[in-house]
Amino acid sequence: MQQEIRFATFNAFNLAPAGQQLYDNLLPLTAEQYEAKLDWTARQIDLLDADVIGFQEIFSQAVLREALARTRHYRDATHVGFDPDPGAERLTPSVALVSRLPLSTPGTLHAAFPDGVAMPEGSREVGTFSRAVIHAAVQVSPDCVVDVVVVHLKSKRPDYRNGDSIEDPLLFGLACLRSLVRRGTEAVALRVLLTGMAQRNKRPQVVLGDFNDVADAVSTTIVMGNGSAMSGRLFDACQLQQRQDHLRHVGFSIMHDGSYTTIDHILVSEEFNPALPNAIGEVIDVVYLNDHVVLELPAASDHGQVIARIRLFDEMRGLSDAGV
Repeated sequence: MQQEIRFATFNAFNLAPAGQQLYDNLLPLTAEQYEAKLDWTARQIDLLDADVIGFQEIFSQAVLREALARTRHYRDATHVGFDPDPGAERLTPSVALVSRLPLSTPGTLHAAFPDGVAMPEGSREVGTFSRAVIHAAVQVSPDCVVDVVVVHLKSKRPDYRNGDSIEDPLLFGLACLRSLVRRGTEAVALRVLLTGMAQRNKRPQVVLGDFNDVADAVSTTIVMGNGSAMSGRLFDACQLQQRQDHLRHVGFSIMHDGSYTTIDHILVSEEFNPALPNAIGEVIDVVYLNDHVVLELPAASDHGQVIARIRLFDEMRGLSDAGV
């Protein structure tokens, strides 16, 4: 059994085929830009060297498979990903999971909110995640399966409606509020989904993703289940890590308007919190690969990647070795 398991989250930033128009204000990738982006993405995946990687902003699962084919260490990895609507006139983003460890069951997609969760009354939007959630049961050892969930919550980008003037402060505020409400509702839906999963499966959980907000934001803490007695509470891996050197801490995943912040997180269940009695492992450290964000490399993502290294306790390795 492995002593250390590595989980990572990777927002690939508009990973799409060459020539595809994604947004009105964004030019499609040229053939040369596409090749450069694939090469950079493949190198970065190898640099992560993680056992399980959650991806966001995948506009084509086929393009992600092409990037994996260019890696040295992930060509035979299991890829779980679903294109939202391959026949649509314009591609839309999705998430994906790639694992070098075996899956105990096939990966599944959760597009709709769980029962009982809906957008607020009066909203014209349907009760679905803006980017469907992916879940896979990863066999990290002969006697341990971890439920890994990959997410990408609604962004802070203002949700303008037809005819809205972006110069009007009231309409701007309402557009931002719509995005906030959407992200908050998705957080509630995700919390309900994770709680149900924990109650049914009674397994450790790891959530990888772009939460589009900081770790102590209301939406993120809803997902973690902070301040509640509900089953399946989660913890920010960055806060749990054993090796914390605050003088050298450079943990950020994005740079916006000259400010550095982290909206890409790895959340872990109580089984990886050594302060709790039923812990089976601990977060050794959390590493951020973010130099490319500062350098603004043309082919790179605009997000840093986050890696959490988790060490399983010796007692658990002993159980595995004994065949228990």
